[in-house]
Amino acid sequence: MKKITTLCLGLLIILSCSKEDVTENENLSADSQKMLTVEEINEFIAGELKVSGDVNWTDASALMLYSAVMQSNGVLTIGYGGEGESFTEGQRSSVSNTALRSISEILAKTEGVNKSTDDIAADDILNFAEVEITNLATVEELKDLDNIRYFQPNYGLYLQEENNGSQKDAGCAQESQTINSNDYRVISPNARLPWNFDIHNIPDAWSYSTGAGITVGLIDTGLSASQNLLGSGFNDGDSNGRTVERFGTFIDSPWWWSNSTDGPNDKCGHGTQMASVLASPRNNDYMPVGVAYNCNLVAYRGTEDVLLNDYHEKKGVTNALKALGNRGDVKIISMSVGYPWSIGNVKDAVEYAYGKGKMIVAAGGTSTTFTNWYGVIFPASMNETVAVTGLKDNGYNRCDICHEGSKIDFTMVMQRASNTDRNVPVLGFNSGTQAYVGGSSVATAATAGIAALVWARNPGMTRAQVLNKLKQAGEFYPNRNSNFGYGNIDALKAVQ
Repeated sequence: MKKITTLCLGLLIILSCSKEDVTENENLSADSQKMLTVEEINEFIAGELKVSGDVNWTDASALMLYSAVMQSNGVLTIGYGGEGESFTEGQRSSVSNTALRSISEILAKTEGVNKSTDDIAADDILNFAEVEITNLATVEELKDLDNIRYFQPNYGLYLQEENNGSQKDAGCAQESQTINSNDYRVISPNARLPWNFDIHNIPDAWSYSTGAGITVGLIDTGLSASQNLLGSGFNDGDSNGRTVERFGTFIDSPWWWSNSTDGPNDKCGHGTQMASVLASPRNNDYMPVGVAYNCNLVAYRGTEDVLLNDYHEKKGVTNALKALGNRGDVKIISMSVGYPWSIGNVKDAVEYAYGKGKMIVAAGGTSTTFTNWYGVIFPASMNETVAVTGLKDNGYNRCDICHEGSKIDFTMVMQRASNTDRNVPVLGFNSGTQAYVGGSSVATAATAGIAALVWARNPGMTRAQVLNKLKQAGEFYPNRNSNFGYGNIDALKAVQ
């Protein structure tokens, strides 16, 4: 079965950490001897997910939190401030300043660092700080502080493949594929229309809107430097007068090299595919067209792959959300990336971008094993996001590896029931090539494209008004399905 480039949680509970065991020798510190094993930490995570669908590190024991920090990169992210103070524009509140000062005093006492809050890696807008931890006593004292919103170790999932190696590059694929002739039809000037677009009446909606004048932000693995139609050919064919920009916030380096990014170019393939279904030009090259083929695109390489299990990826996505939140021209942010449990600094950044009026469309989740019990992943699980999942073309049956649940807002048909390898045709990693992509990832990017059509048709509308138009165009409206929200969007109805 061909690899489907989707938001892969895969083997969520049977975890295997690539970190080496602590070497047993006479010089081990007392704290190191107390430290819990990877297996014990994974057991805690599994229990939390089974009970609540999330992992609450703040309520974990000091030893569990300390162990998770030390079994990862030794850095603890601390969200501070009063309730609702996820970010600050201007001067911090007295509550936030007091909390930050208390953190500094504890670090000075237990870690021997300078008392000055300038020596703590505190974000300039979001109310979180990153500190190096070496002692259990530090965590014990931090847990006694008031006005701490969350603790977050940078402990990631180490997913086990059949060969017992660590699963890496989740959702990545750069190989080209042959597209079945029944999975597209050719439209003017010479573009390929993916088969599922007709199901959602997207071609008919183009009579009213093509996304012109709307800018969509994409946070993913970047855009391939080798795909011309997402570069110099972005205005090919019937697409014209629009722009594509690319930036990089993902850091390919040790965590302390905080100013060194690895550039905006896709090294995975997933971001290129999401950009294709969202905004590929209505080209003259017999290549797949995107939903909003005349929108502007701002693509951020915020992550290495689709699973936010690394410190650099969490920070990269956080910074991308801040940057897009600060852009007045960006209306919509598409995120086909995520994680099984909430990430404090990313959550703060989502709330910040949401506060700036952005519509944040997020993938409901895709996995190979636990779709029968695990619901919607983060950040699609947040109230501030619009959660999307994928369906087969035989009614309301989720795609083979797509998640469902009460947090889902919309659905998109993206998989052939008769052949699950046949999903949505998209641009390939290299110019002149094509591939299939599936899962909640492609459903999310396509839904963001429909939102762009609606907003371009109604440029004076607020986010709430545009979202209401999408809901009214949903198959279940005015009702809401317990697993699929408002269901499939009729794009024509949404723009009329």
